[in-house]
Amino acid sequence: MNTKILHITNGDSLTNNLYKLNITTPANTITWQETLCVGPTVEEVASDEFIKKRKAFFKSFYDITLSEKEMTSELNKLDNISGFTEIVLWFEYDLFCHINMVAVISLLEQKGIFLPIYLVCSGRVEGEKDLKGLSELNPRQLESHYKSRVKLNVDDIALARKVWKIYCGKDHNSLLPLVTRPSSFEYMSICLKAHIKRFPDIRSGISTLEYNILKLVKENNVTSRHHLVGYTLHYQGYYGYGDLQLERVIDLLAIFFDEDNVSLKLNRKGHLAIEHQHNYQNEMNNTIYYGGASCLDYKFDKQQNKLIKTAIHAN
Repeated sequence: MNTKILHITNGDSLTNNLYKLNITTPANTITWQETLCVGPTVEEVASDEFIKKRKAFFKSFYDITLSEKEMTSELNKLDNISGFTEIVLWFEYDLFCHINMVAVISLLEQKGIFLPIYLVCSGRVEGEKDLKGLSELNPRQLESHYKSRVKLNVDDIALARKVWKIYCGKDHNSLLPLVTRPSSFEYMSICLKAHIKRFPDIRSGISTLEYNILKLVKENNVTSRHHLVGYTLHYQGYYGYGDLQLERVIDLLAIFFDEDNVSLKLNRKGHLAIEHQHNYQNEMNNTIYYGGASCLDYKFDKQQNKLIKTAIHAN
């Protein structure tokens, strides 16, 4: 173990695995607990405005009350890192992790920390059929990933900062040119495409993820919302949402299915939505923000492959 390396991980499960492998210690580790892929953000990470917006979001959206101490205890470790010579980021292939990752890279720059940055990113793993999160890797795989960590160059860091800046703004179409930009982030392109498709489809008013969830209801014997969360966790692709985020999405989709004590079944609205026969954006009234952009303000146009301003917000 090199005590000169600061590790920033994507969650407690991974952090504990790294401790067991003696890759790091609590004194050398920051565990990033945020979920910046949902809710409002501002560019200055950990600023008073940032903390205020995030606290308000967790209270209104999840009925969770966070204290400022809870939100800043890990980040305060960045105020004194004079003993470290490099930083290793541990973030995986999905959108959830990538938004957190670009925020962390931007925060380091905002704090004037310019140490070499390395990335350990899981996803496709040799010999495995499915994409793997870092906490799902066995000890041998985890150590192999660590040994193969990638040093981020100046262009990589600039890309991450640009993605975060655009994400915190209103014009998320500006992310589209970055989809084809070469970088050391193997999954950045896929994640940016997935993000743009989180906005309501111009035909149905539901996002790609919401469409896929309704298809799961149509094609499987789903017994409850809890059961549907389990299905979606496995089949959500590159979103990386946890239980908390998926429960909220499924609650919004309740207008599209009938439920009793033993099953969930698509109703007429559900069938019309997945067939793109009617637009339900207004009826769903999804008020979620993705960074600086409200879900109410835009629709995704598949033919043009970009976001279109919703008419009542087009000025």
